[in-house]
Amino acid sequence: MFVDEEYILKLLSEAKNPSAERVDEVLEKARSLKTLSHKDVAVLLEIEDKMHLQKMFDIAGEIKNAIYGNRVVIFAPLYISDFCINNCTYCGYRRDNSFDRRKLTMEEIQEEVKILERMGHKRLALEVGEDGKNCDIDYVIEAIKAIYDTKLNHGEIRRINVNVAATTIEDYKKLKSANIGTYILFQETYHKQTFENVHPDSVKGNYEYHLTAFDRAMEAGIDDVGAGVLFGLYDAKYEIMGLFLHNEHLEKSKGVGFHTVSVPRLKKAEGMKLSEFPYLPDDLTFKKMVAIIRLMLPFTGIILSTRESAKIRKELIKYGVSQMSAGSSPGVGAYKHSESGGHEVKQFEVSDERTPNEILKSLIQDGFIPSYCTACYRQGRTGDRFMQLAKTGEIQNVCQPNALMTLMEYLIDYGDMELYSLGLALINKEIKKISSQKIRKLTIENIEEMIAGKRDLFF
Repeated sequence: MFVDEEYILKLLSEAKNPSAERVDEVLEKARSLKTLSHKDVAVLLEIEDKMHLQKMFDIAGEIKNAIYGNRVVIFAPLYISDFCINNCTYCGYRRDNSFDRRKLTMEEIQEEVKILERMGHKRLALEVGEDGKNCDIDYVIEAIKAIYDTKLNHGEIRRINVNVAATTIEDYKKLKSANIGTYILFQETYHKQTFENVHPDSVKGNYEYHLTAFDRAMEAGIDDVGAGVLFGLYDAKYEIMGLFLHNEHLEKSKGVGFHTVSVPRLKKAEGMKLSEFPYLPDDLTFKKMVAIIRLMLPFTGIILSTRESAKIRKELIKYGVSQMSAGSSPGVGAYKHSESGGHEVKQFEVSDERTPNEILKSLIQDGFIPSYCTACYRQGRTGDRFMQLAKTGEIQNVCQPNALMTLMEYLIDYGDMELYSLGLALINKEIKKISSQKIRKLTIENIEEMIAGKRDLFF
Protein backbone atom coordinates (compact mmCIF):
# COMPACT_ATOMS: atom_id res chain seq x y z
CA MET A 1 0.00 0.00 0.00
CA PHE A 2 1.29 3.46 -0.94
CA VAL A 3 0.63 4.87 2.56
CA ASP A 4 3.11 2.95 4.70
CA GLU A 5 2.87 3.64 8.44
CA GLU A 6 6.34 2.37 9.29
CA TYR A 7 7.86 4.48 6.52
CA ILE A 8 6.01 7.65 7.62
CA LEU A 9 7.05 7.22 11.25
CA LYS A 10 10.67 6.68 10.16
CA LEU A 11 10.59 9.87 8.08
CA LEU A 12 9.19 11.91 10.95
CA SER A 13 11.68 10.47 13.43
CA GLU A 14 14.69 11.17 11.21
CA ALA A 15 13.56 14.75 10.52
CA LYS A 16 13.44 15.83 14.18
CA ASN A 17 15.52 18.86 15.20
CA PRO A 18 16.58 19.94 11.71
CA SER A 19 19.35 22.52 11.46
CA ALA A 20 18.52 26.08 10.47
CA GLU A 21 20.50 25.55 7.26
CA ARG A 22 18.46 22.48 6.34
CA VAL A 23 15.18 24.30 7.02
CA ASP A 24 16.25 27.26 4.86
CA GLU A 25 17.29 24.87 2.11
CA VAL A 26 13.84 23.26 1.99
CA LEU A 27 12.01 26.58 2.19
CA GLU A 28 14.00 28.02 -0.71
CA LYS A 29 13.42 24.85 -2.71
CA ALA A 30 9.68 25.25 -2.13
CA ARG A 31 9.82 28.93 -3.07
CA SER A 32 11.34 27.99 -6.44
CA LEU A 33 8.40 25.58 -7.05
CA LYS A 34 10.67 22.55 -7.19
CA THR A 35 9.13 19.21 -6.24
CA LEU A 36 9.75 18.47 -2.58
CA SER A 37 10.94 15.05 -1.44
CA HIS A 38 9.39 13.02 1.38
CA LYS A 39 12.28 14.07 3.61
CA ASP A 40 11.78 17.73 2.69
CA VAL A 41 8.15 17.64 3.79
CA ALA A 42 9.11 15.90 7.02
CA VAL A 43 11.56 18.75 7.72
CA LEU A 44 8.82 21.34 7.19
CA LEU A 45 6.66 19.51 9.72
CA GLU A 46 9.39 19.89 12.34
CA ILE A 47 9.68 23.70 12.05
CA GLU A 48 8.93 25.24 15.44
CA ASP A 49 10.84 28.53 15.76
CA LYS A 50 8.90 31.73 15.03
CA MET A 51 11.32 33.06 12.43
CA HIS A 52 11.13 30.02 10.18
CA LEU A 53 7.39 29.61 10.73
CA GLN A 54 6.82 33.17 9.53
CA LYS A 55 9.13 32.60 6.58
CA MET A 56 7.13 29.50 5.67
CA PHE A 57 3.84 31.41 5.94
CA ASP A 58 5.23 34.16 3.71
CA ILE A 59 6.47 31.70 1.09
CA ALA A 60 3.11 29.89 1.10
CA GLY A 61 1.43 33.21 0.33
CA GLU A 62 3.95 33.97 -2.42
CA ILE A 63 3.33 30.59 -4.06
CA LYS A 64 -0.42 30.95 -3.92
CA ASN A 65 -0.22 34.41 -5.44
CA ALA A 66 2.22 33.30 -8.15
CA ILE A 67 -0.09 30.50 -9.32
CA TYR A 68 -3.63 31.59 -8.41
CA GLY A 69 -3.13 35.33 -8.07
CA ASN A 70 -5.32 37.11 -5.54
CA ARG A 71 -8.43 35.17 -6.52
CA VAL A 72 -10.58 33.26 -4.02
CA VAL A 73 -13.20 30.90 -5.45
CA ILE A 74 -16.57 31.00 -3.63
CA PHE A 75 -18.96 28.05 -3.22
CA ALA A 76 -21.58 26.58 -0.87
CA PRO A 77 -22.40 23.06 0.33
CA LEU A 78 -25.82 21.52 -0.31
CA TYR A 79 -26.92 18.65 1.95
CA ILE A 80 -29.72 16.58 0.45
CA SER A 81 -29.83 13.48 2.71
CA ASP A 82 -28.75 12.64 6.27
CA PHE A 83 -29.56 8.93 6.07
CA CYS A 84 -26.37 7.04 6.92
CA ILE A 85 -25.50 3.44 7.71
CA ASN A 86 -22.11 4.36 9.21
CA ASN A 87 -21.33 5.12 12.84
CA CYS A 88 -18.47 7.62 12.47
CA THR A 89 -17.61 8.82 15.96
CA TYR A 90 -17.01 12.43 14.86
CA CYS A 91 -20.16 13.02 12.78
CA GLY A 92 -23.57 14.38 13.72
CA TYR A 93 -25.18 12.05 11.18
CA ARG A 94 -23.76 8.89 12.75
CA ARG A 95 -26.08 5.89 12.83
CA ASP A 96 -26.43 5.86 16.64
CA ASN A 97 -27.73 9.43 16.78
CA SER A 98 -31.48 9.36 17.05
CA PHE A 99 -33.36 12.00 15.07
CA ASP A 100 -35.90 12.16 12.26
CA ARG A 101 -33.80 11.58 9.20
CA ARG A 102 -34.81 12.79 5.79
CA LYS A 103 -33.81 13.10 2.20
CA LEU A 104 -35.06 15.91 0.05
CA THR A 105 -37.46 15.39 -2.83
CA MET A 106 -36.46 16.85 -6.17
CA GLU A 107 -38.84 19.73 -5.54
CA GLU A 108 -37.26 20.40 -2.13
CA ILE A 109 -33.80 20.27 -3.65
CA GLN A 110 -34.84 22.88 -6.18
CA GLU A 111 -36.20 25.08 -3.38
CA GLU A 112 -32.80 24.93 -1.67
CA VAL A 113 -31.03 25.69 -4.95
CA LYS A 114 -33.19 28.75 -5.58
CA ILE A 115 -32.23 30.10 -2.15
CA LEU A 116 -28.56 29.49 -2.96
CA GLU A 117 -28.98 31.17 -6.34
CA ARG A 118 -30.51 34.19 -4.61
CA MET A 119 -27.26 34.33 -2.61
CA GLY A 120 -25.39 34.47 -5.92
CA HIS A 121 -23.83 31.00 -5.84
CA LYS A 122 -22.76 29.33 -9.08
CA ARG A 123 -20.81 26.40 -7.62
CA LEU A 124 -22.09 23.82 -5.11
CA ALA A 125 -20.62 20.92 -3.18
CA LEU A 126 -23.28 18.20 -3.04
CA GLU A 127 -23.24 16.30 0.26
CA VAL A 128 -25.01 13.04 1.21
CA GLY A 129 -24.68 10.35 3.86
CA GLU A 130 -23.88 6.77 2.91
CA ASP A 131 -27.05 4.70 2.59
CA GLY A 132 -27.53 2.46 -0.45
CA LYS A 133 -31.22 1.98 0.28
CA ASN A 134 -32.39 5.52 1.08
CA CYS A 135 -29.80 7.45 -0.92
CA ASP A 136 -28.46 5.39 -3.80
CA ILE A 137 -26.41 6.65 -6.74
CA ASP A 138 -29.48 7.03 -8.95
CA TYR A 139 -31.01 9.44 -6.41
CA VAL A 140 -27.79 11.46 -6.49
CA ILE A 141 -27.79 11.52 -10.31
CA GLU A 142 -31.42 12.68 -10.34
CA ALA A 143 -30.56 15.38 -7.79
CA ILE A 144 -27.67 16.63 -9.96
CA LYS A 145 -30.00 16.99 -12.94
CA ALA A 146 -32.57 18.83 -10.81
CA ILE A 147 -29.89 21.26 -9.61
CA TYR A 148 -28.56 22.02 -13.10
CA ASP A 149 -32.14 22.49 -14.36
CA THR A 150 -33.02 25.02 -11.64
CA LYS A 151 -32.68 28.63 -12.73
CA LEU A 152 -34.00 31.70 -10.93
CA ASN A 153 -33.86 35.05 -12.74
CA HIS A 154 -30.14 35.34 -13.62
CA GLY A 155 -29.20 32.61 -11.17
CA GLU A 156 -27.91 29.20 -12.21
CA ILE A 157 -25.60 26.53 -10.84
CA ARG A 158 -22.75 26.01 -13.29
CA ARG A 159 -20.68 23.43 -11.45
CA ILE A 160 -21.56 20.71 -8.94
CA ASN A 161 -18.75 19.08 -7.01
CA VAL A 162 -19.94 15.84 -5.45
CA ASN A 163 -19.03 14.26 -2.11
CA VAL A 164 -20.40 10.73 -1.98
CA ALA A 165 -19.02 7.65 -0.25
CA ALA A 166 -16.34 5.47 -1.81
CA THR A 167 -18.06 3.36 -4.42
CA THR A 168 -17.62 1.21 -7.54
CA ILE A 169 -16.25 2.03 -10.99
CA GLU A 170 -19.76 1.55 -12.37
CA ASP A 171 -21.18 4.19 -10.00
CA TYR A 172 -18.32 6.58 -10.76
CA LYS A 173 -19.11 6.25 -14.47
CA LYS A 174 -22.66 7.36 -13.67
CA LEU A 175 -21.34 10.39 -11.83
CA LYS A 176 -19.04 11.21 -14.74
CA SER A 177 -21.95 11.05 -17.19
CA ALA A 178 -23.91 13.46 -14.97
CA ASN A 179 -21.35 16.22 -15.68
CA ILE A 180 -20.05 16.62 -12.16
CA GLY A 181 -17.14 18.92 -11.42
CA THR A 182 -14.71 17.51 -8.86
CA TYR A 183 -15.30 14.24 -7.06
CA ILE A 184 -14.59 14.91 -3.39
CA LEU A 185 -13.78 12.30 -0.77
CA PHE A 186 -12.02 12.86 2.53
CA GLN A 187 -9.79 10.08 3.75
CA GLU A 188 -10.60 11.48 7.24
CA THR A 189 -7.36 9.96 8.59
CA TYR A 190 -4.49 8.16 6.90
CA HIS A 191 -3.63 6.27 10.09
CA LYS A 192 -5.14 2.82 9.53
CA GLN A 193 -5.82 1.88 13.16
CA THR A 194 -7.38 5.26 13.91
CA PHE A 195 -9.45 5.03 10.72
CA GLU A 196 -10.87 1.72 11.88
CA ASN A 197 -11.42 3.01 15.43
CA VAL A 198 -13.44 6.07 14.38
CA HIS A 199 -15.55 4.03 11.95
CA PRO A 200 -16.74 1.16 14.18
CA ASP A 201 -19.07 -1.42 12.68
CA SER A 202 -19.34 0.68 9.52
CA VAL A 203 -19.17 0.04 5.80
CA LYS A 204 -16.86 3.05 5.66
CA GLY A 205 -14.45 1.24 8.00
CA ASN A 206 -12.74 -0.60 5.13
CA TYR A 207 -9.49 1.41 5.03
CA GLU A 208 -8.07 0.02 1.79
CA TYR A 209 -11.35 0.34 -0.14
CA HIS A 210 -11.70 3.95 0.97
CA LEU A 211 -8.07 4.79 0.25
CA THR A 212 -8.25 3.48 -3.33
CA ALA A 213 -11.54 5.23 -4.20
CA PHE A 214 -9.80 7.85 -6.35
CA ASP A 215 -8.11 5.11 -8.37
CA ARG A 216 -11.55 3.72 -9.27
CA ALA A 217 -12.99 7.19 -9.90
CA MET A 218 -10.16 8.06 -12.29
CA GLU A 219 -10.45 4.68 -13.99
CA ALA A 220 -14.10 5.60 -14.59
CA GLY A 221 -13.03 8.78 -16.37
CA ILE A 222 -13.38 11.39 -13.62
CA ASP A 223 -10.60 13.92 -14.21
CA ASP A 224 -10.65 16.00 -11.02
CA VAL A 225 -10.57 14.54 -7.53
CA GLY A 226 -10.53 16.44 -4.25
CA ALA A 227 -8.95 14.97 -1.11
CA GLY A 228 -8.87 15.96 2.53
CA VAL A 229 -8.29 14.85 6.09
CA LEU A 230 -10.27 15.75 9.20
CA PHE A 231 -7.61 17.38 11.37
CA GLY A 232 -8.05 16.19 14.94
CA LEU A 233 -8.55 12.48 14.42
CA TYR A 234 -4.83 11.69 14.51
CA ASP A 235 -1.44 13.43 14.59
CA ALA A 236 -1.45 16.25 12.01
CA LYS A 237 2.13 15.53 10.92
CA TYR A 238 1.23 11.97 10.02
CA GLU A 239 -1.83 13.16 8.08
CA ILE A 240 0.24 15.58 6.00
CA MET A 241 2.67 12.83 5.04
CA GLY A 242 -0.29 10.60 4.16
CA LEU A 243 -1.74 13.30 1.90
CA PHE A 244 1.62 13.78 0.19
CA LEU A 245 2.10 10.05 -0.46
CA HIS A 246 -1.49 9.69 -1.70
CA ASN A 247 -1.07 12.56 -4.17
CA GLU A 248 2.26 11.12 -5.35
CA HIS A 249 0.61 7.74 -5.95
CA LEU A 250 -2.07 9.30 -8.16
CA GLU A 251 0.47 11.35 -10.11
CA LYS A 252 2.52 8.23 -10.81
CA SER A 253 -0.36 5.86 -11.58
CA LYS A 254 -2.95 8.21 -13.13
CA GLY A 255 -0.86 11.10 -14.43
CA VAL A 256 -2.41 13.76 -12.18
CA GLY A 257 -2.87 14.24 -8.45
CA PHE A 258 -5.40 16.12 -6.35
CA HIS A 259 -7.28 19.00 -7.97
CA THR A 260 -8.13 20.26 -4.48
CA VAL A 261 -7.36 19.49 -0.85
CA SER A 262 -9.88 20.39 1.83
CA VAL A 263 -8.68 21.18 5.33
CA PRO A 264 -11.59 20.67 7.75
CA ARG A 265 -10.75 20.75 11.44
CA LEU A 266 -12.81 18.66 13.87
CA LYS A 267 -15.75 20.60 15.31
CA LYS A 268 -18.45 19.81 17.86
CA ALA A 269 -21.25 17.64 16.52
CA GLU A 270 -24.23 15.84 17.98
CA GLY A 271 -23.28 12.68 19.89
CA MET A 272 -19.59 13.48 20.43
CA LYS A 273 -17.32 15.48 22.72
CA LEU A 274 -14.20 17.26 21.50
CA SER A 275 -12.43 16.11 24.66
CA GLU A 276 -12.53 12.58 23.25
CA PHE A 277 -10.10 13.61 20.47
CA PRO A 278 -6.64 14.41 21.88
CA TYR A 279 -5.06 15.23 18.51
CA LEU A 280 -7.14 18.34 17.80
CA PRO A 281 -4.58 20.91 16.54
CA ASP A 282 -4.44 24.42 17.98
CA ASP A 283 -4.68 27.44 15.69
CA LEU A 284 -0.94 27.80 15.12
CA THR A 285 -0.49 24.12 14.26
CA PHE A 286 -3.50 24.26 11.94
CA LYS A 287 -2.12 27.30 10.10
CA LYS A 288 1.22 25.54 9.81
CA MET A 289 -0.39 22.46 8.22
CA VAL A 290 -2.25 24.59 5.65
CA ALA A 291 0.97 26.41 4.71
CA ILE A 292 2.84 23.12 4.31
CA ILE A 293 0.14 21.78 1.98
CA ARG A 294 0.63 24.86 -0.20
CA LEU A 295 4.40 24.30 -0.26
CA MET A 296 4.26 20.58 -0.98
CA LEU A 297 1.33 20.75 -3.48
CA PRO A 298 1.82 24.23 -4.98
CA PHE A 299 -0.58 23.79 -7.92
CA THR A 300 -3.44 22.24 -5.95
CA GLY A 301 -6.43 24.25 -4.76
CA ILE A 302 -6.88 24.47 -0.98
CA ILE A 303 -10.46 24.65 0.34
CA LEU A 304 -11.45 26.15 3.70
CA SER A 305 -14.99 25.81 5.03
CA THR A 306 -17.13 27.76 7.49
CA ARG A 307 -16.06 25.30 10.19
CA GLU A 308 -13.37 27.91 10.87
CA SER A 309 -13.94 31.38 12.30
CA ALA A 310 -13.90 34.52 10.19
CA LYS A 311 -10.62 35.48 11.85
CA ILE A 312 -8.84 32.22 10.99
CA ARG A 313 -10.23 32.22 7.46
CA LYS A 314 -9.08 35.79 6.92
CA GLU A 315 -5.55 34.81 7.93
CA LEU A 316 -5.32 31.50 6.07
CA ILE A 317 -6.21 33.10 2.74
CA LYS A 318 -2.79 34.75 3.02
CA TYR A 319 -1.11 31.38 3.61
CA GLY A 320 -2.36 29.47 0.61
CA VAL A 321 -6.15 28.93 0.72
CA SER A 322 -7.70 29.45 -2.74
CA GLN A 323 -11.35 28.41 -2.23
CA MET A 324 -13.84 29.05 0.57
CA SER A 325 -17.50 28.46 1.30
CA ALA A 326 -19.86 31.34 2.06
CA GLY A 327 -23.28 31.46 3.72
CA SER A 328 -23.09 27.72 4.48
CA SER A 329 -25.78 25.71 6.28
CA PRO A 330 -24.55 22.12 6.85
CA GLY A 331 -27.92 20.41 7.27
CA VAL A 332 -30.58 18.80 5.08
CA GLY A 333 -33.09 21.47 4.07
CA ALA A 334 -31.03 23.94 6.09
CA TYR A 335 -31.28 26.91 3.74
CA LYS A 336 -35.07 26.90 3.78
CA HIS A 337 -35.04 26.42 7.57
CA SER A 338 -32.66 29.36 7.95
CA GLU A 339 -35.03 31.60 6.01
CA SER A 340 -38.09 30.47 7.97
CA GLY A 341 -36.39 30.42 11.39
CA GLY A 342 -36.74 26.64 11.69
CA HIS A 343 -34.26 24.12 13.12
CA GLU A 344 -32.40 21.31 11.41
CA VAL A 345 -29.85 18.72 12.49
CA LYS A 346 -26.39 19.86 11.40
CA GLN A 347 -23.47 17.63 10.54
CA PHE A 348 -21.18 19.98 12.52
CA GLU A 349 -21.19 23.44 14.07
CA VAL A 350 -20.52 26.44 11.82
CA SER A 351 -18.08 29.11 13.08
CA ASP A 352 -18.27 31.71 10.28
CA GLU A 353 -21.92 32.76 10.01
CA ARG A 354 -21.40 35.84 7.80
CA THR A 355 -23.56 36.27 4.70
CA PRO A 356 -21.96 35.99 1.25
CA ASN A 357 -22.14 39.77 0.84
CA GLU A 358 -20.31 40.27 4.14
CA ILE A 359 -17.64 37.75 3.17
CA LEU A 360 -17.17 39.37 -0.25
CA LYS A 361 -16.80 42.82 1.30
CA SER A 362 -14.12 41.50 3.66
CA LEU A 363 -12.24 39.78 0.81
CA ILE A 364 -12.31 42.85 -1.41
CA GLN A 365 -11.20 45.15 1.40
CA ASP A 366 -8.22 42.83 1.90
CA GLY A 367 -7.35 43.01 -1.81
CA PHE A 368 -8.72 39.62 -2.92
CA ILE A 369 -10.97 38.93 -5.91
CA PRO A 370 -14.00 36.77 -5.04
CA SER A 371 -14.45 34.50 -8.06
CA TYR A 372 -17.54 32.62 -9.23
CA CYS A 373 -15.79 31.34 -12.34
CA THR A 374 -16.53 27.81 -13.58
CA ALA A 375 -15.07 28.19 -17.08
CA CYS A 376 -12.28 25.60 -16.73
CA TYR A 377 -14.79 22.83 -16.09
CA ARG A 378 -17.11 23.88 -18.90
CA GLN A 379 -14.24 24.38 -21.36
CA GLY A 380 -12.65 21.01 -20.58
CA ARG A 381 -9.67 22.40 -18.68
CA THR A 382 -9.67 19.60 -16.11
CA GLY A 383 -7.28 16.94 -14.86
CA ASP A 384 -3.82 17.09 -16.42
CA ARG A 385 -4.93 19.85 -18.84
CA PHE A 386 -5.61 22.17 -15.89
CA MET A 387 -2.36 21.21 -14.19
CA GLN A 388 -0.34 21.92 -17.34
CA LEU A 389 -1.79 25.43 -17.44
CA ALA A 390 -1.15 25.91 -13.73
CA LYS A 391 2.45 24.72 -13.91
CA THR A 392 3.31 26.98 -16.85
CA GLY A 393 1.64 30.00 -15.28
CA GLU A 394 -0.79 30.34 -18.21
CA ILE A 395 -3.76 29.79 -15.91
CA GLN A 396 -3.45 33.45 -14.87
CA ASN A 397 -4.43 34.58 -18.38
CA VAL A 398 -7.55 32.44 -18.17
CA CYS A 399 -8.66 32.81 -14.56
CA GLN A 400 -7.98 36.46 -13.78
CA PRO A 401 -10.33 37.93 -16.46
CA ASN A 402 -13.01 35.36 -15.69
CA ALA A 403 -12.78 36.10 -11.97
CA LEU A 404 -13.27 39.81 -12.64
CA MET A 405 -16.22 39.20 -14.96
CA THR A 406 -17.98 36.83 -12.58
CA LEU A 407 -17.45 39.32 -9.74
CA MET A 408 -19.03 42.04 -11.91
CA GLU A 409 -21.93 39.70 -12.62
CA TYR A 410 -22.40 39.15 -8.87
CA LEU A 411 -22.26 42.89 -8.13
CA ILE A 412 -24.99 43.62 -10.68
CA ASP A 413 -27.29 40.81 -9.58
CA TYR A 414 -26.77 40.51 -5.82
CA GLY A 415 -24.54 43.24 -4.41
CA ASP A 416 -25.73 46.13 -2.28
CA MET A 417 -24.47 49.65 -2.99
CA GLU A 418 -21.50 49.36 -0.65
CA LEU A 419 -20.36 46.07 -2.18
CA TYR A 420 -20.94 47.38 -5.71
CA SER A 421 -18.74 50.39 -5.03
CA LEU A 422 -15.98 48.31 -3.39
CA GLY A 423 -16.09 45.66 -6.10
CA LEU A 424 -16.08 48.03 -9.06
CA ALA A 425 -13.07 49.88 -7.66
CA LEU A 426 -11.21 46.57 -7.29
CA ILE A 427 -12.17 45.45 -10.80
CA ASN A 428 -10.90 48.69 -12.35
CA LYS A 429 -7.65 48.32 -10.41
CA GLU A 430 -7.12 44.67 -11.33
CA ILE A 431 -7.92 45.12 -15.04
CA LYS A 432 -4.84 47.33 -15.34
CA LYS A 433 -2.69 44.43 -14.12
CA ILE A 434 -3.68 42.07 -16.97
CA SER A 435 -0.48 41.71 -18.96
CA SER A 436 -2.03 40.84 -22.33
CA GLN A 437 -3.39 43.95 -24.07
CA LYS A 438 -5.80 41.80 -26.08
CA ILE A 439 -7.22 40.04 -23.01
CA ARG A 440 -7.37 43.32 -21.09
CA LYS A 441 -9.36 44.94 -23.91
CA LEU A 442 -11.73 41.97 -24.17
CA THR A 443 -12.31 41.96 -20.41
CA ILE A 444 -13.16 45.68 -20.41
CA GLU A 445 -15.57 45.21 -23.32
CA ASN A 446 -17.32 42.30 -21.63
CA ILE A 447 -17.69 44.16 -18.34
CA GLU A 448 -19.06 47.22 -20.14
CA GLU A 449 -21.60 45.01 -21.89
CA MET A 450 -22.60 43.49 -18.56
CA ILE A 451 -23.15 46.93 -17.02
CA ALA A 452 -25.21 47.85 -20.10
CA GLY A 453 -27.47 44.86 -19.42
CA LYS A 454 -26.29 42.37 -22.02
CA ARG A 455 -26.20 38.85 -20.59
CA ASP A 456 -25.32 36.53 -23.48
CA LEU A 457 -21.79 36.02 -22.16
CA PHE A 458 -19.88 32.83 -21.48
CA PHE A 459 -17.38 32.79 -18.65
